[in-house]
Amino acid sequence: MTTITSAAHPDSLTLPWSPIVADATLYYRFDATEHARRQQTAAAPLTVAALETLMSLPLDMGVSLASLTASERARVHQLPAGAATIADGHVTRRAVRPLVVDLAAVSGPPRKALEQASRFAPFCARLAVLARPARHMCDYLNEAAFWGVGVAVAGELVLEPSPWRPQRHTVAGWRFVEQVYERATG
Repeated sequence: MTTITSAAHPDSLTLPWSPIVADATLYYRFDATEHARRQQTAAAPLTVAALETLMSLPLDMGVSLASLTASERARVHQLPAGAATIADGHVTRRAVRPLVVDLAAVSGPPRKALEQASRFAPFCARLAVLARPARHMCDYLNEAAFWGVGVAVAGELVLEPSPWRPQRHTVAGWRFVEQVYERATG
């Protein structure tokens, strides 16, 4: 497994696994407040169904259960422990994303590394890690730059990855973070 140090995030941890590509290394940072809250409340893992429900609730603001449809109330009552609190006829979302994935680094042959790193586009910055230069390195760097994928060759960064900026918050994005969190804390 290739190890890359990130000067921008010296507190980052690495996780040699991902739900997208088995041999990716993910660089991530815990949200210390959310991590502590989950530990204190013995919060259960969040499923896709739970995330869909949570995405419709504002953070730390009580929503009257009476204002919800019967279906919405049923989903709120099925939320895993620690995701929300229900009291005095109101539901209040407590859960947020427990960490931030800064970078996914994928090692391998040039074409495979670029293709697999690109799979992380909706979730974080990406880096293709090559043991040696690609056959047509100029063309390879142009293609990688077009897709926003950084390139490292033999441990040297030769193309910075494009900064990742979420276009919107989605259940899929939150689920990706939850899967990383489950692996990091499991």
